[in-house]
Amino acid sequence: MKRQQIAFAFVLTYLWVAMILLGAIVFDTFIVYPNVFNDVPRSLEIAMAFASARGPGDFFPPVGNLAILTGIGALILGWRVNSARYWILASVIVIVAEGLLSIAFFWPRNTILFEEGITVHSVAHLQQTAREFEVGHWLRLAMSAAAAAFSFMGFLTFYRHRIMSQDASR
Repeated sequence: MKRQQIAFAFVLTYLWVAMILLGAIVFDTFIVYPNVFNDVPRSLEIAMAFASARGPGDFFPPVGNLAILTGIGALILGWRVNSARYWILASVIVIVAEGLLSIAFFWPRNTILFEEGITVHSVAHLQQTAREFEVGHWLRLAMSAAAAAFSFMGFLTFYRHRIMSQDASR
């Protein structure tokens, strides 16, 4: 397999994973979170009962890490294509920043809301933490959308370069 074919596979895989992440975050934003944060603390108890087998914490960290790894692979293997390089780099930077935001901002709030809950915190504190989570989540949604858009632009420019270089070699 040629290097350019492997690079194309990585760029395409990275786009696919970035779009899966975006789709999952959109689903959480408009379907899951309105139910989770509807009537804190009662809605948190219902959400925890519902997510007793699997929850977002079982999905987002491994898929986020996969996005970072495939993004780095796409960046390294596609580095020679200047027009795609900076789109992919921007996307990887945003994905990494989103991961760091999740670790620094959301994980402590997840602990307060879903692990410690009413047994450790007052209702007012849980409601305030839920509001912070919801407001912060809009930033995470915007970051995910930007990362997916940058990845898509990187893929398009890489693909265009691939087609143009195939035409030139004929």
